[in-house]
Amino acid sequence: MGGQACVFYGAAEFSRDTDFAILADAPNLIRLGKALADLQAEVIAVPPFESKYLRRGHAVHFRCHHVEALRMRIDVMSKMRGVDGFSDLWARRTVIALPDRSVCDLLSLPDLVQAKKTQRDKDWPMIRRLVEAHFFQNIS
Repeated sequence: MGGQACVFYGAAEFSRDTDFAILADAPNLIRLGKALADLQAEVIAVPPFESKYLRRGHAVHFRCHHVEALRMRIDVMSKMRGVDGFSDLWARRTVIALPDRSVCDLLSLPDLVQAKKTQRDKDWPMIRRLVEAHFFQNIS
């Protein structure tokens, strides 16, 4: 839902982390916990990795120590300011097929643009690039 999603939409951005919007229910958090354990990921800031913080809108930040993802940062959130709830975002998601036949679920382009409307100066040029990329991909 962050810089990596922007790359998929053709608005390339260098990103030092991978952002995930997740449904913070118990079964999903267990699956995510197992994936984070496989990545040898540790929480690097407050709050701790608990559903109550995710449901309040806090992001939980991790640093990976697995050799294949060394020092990669992962940011996990369940609620984002200014966008709809997870179930609505999921219903509108964009699904992209990858060359290895796996799929990648992304925020829809309108939802990604809305999520990028923050107080961070670096997000506003990305909104412009996303809109331009969408325009040029759909020009007749």
